[in-house]
Amino acid sequence: MNAETALKEATTLIDGALGAALVDYTSGMALGTVGGGKDLDLTVAAAGNTDVVRAKVRTMEMLGLSDEIEDILITLGTQYHLIRLLKGRGTNGLFLYLALDKGRANLAMARLQLKRIENELEV
Repeated sequence: MNAETALKEATTLIDGALGAALVDYTSGMALGTVGGGKDLDLTVAAAGNTDVVRAKVRTMEMLGLSDEIEDILITLGTQYHLIRLLKGRGTNGLFLYLALDKGRANLAMARLQLKRIENELEV
């Protein structure tokens, strides 16, 4: 599936999804967004979460960890923010970002669905 289809699927099939973005963390730019709104600017979230990813990658390098980041979870009072680094062919430097309503989302199912979407995504 292409990026637009993947993001639409993430926001329609994952319970509690508020918005999703495909982000290039080398530039911090959102390559595509779906959802969001006045309380969730996905362009700002893309840039800010790029800093989170870069910091974690840098920390792992300083620690000498040779493992890969599967996903990063940020838990807020009313939301979950899930960042999933893409590992498929042609996806180096990209991540999927998903914002979820904490009261409506099932975090375990959201992680599974996002992994499935990653596996079907063609960039």
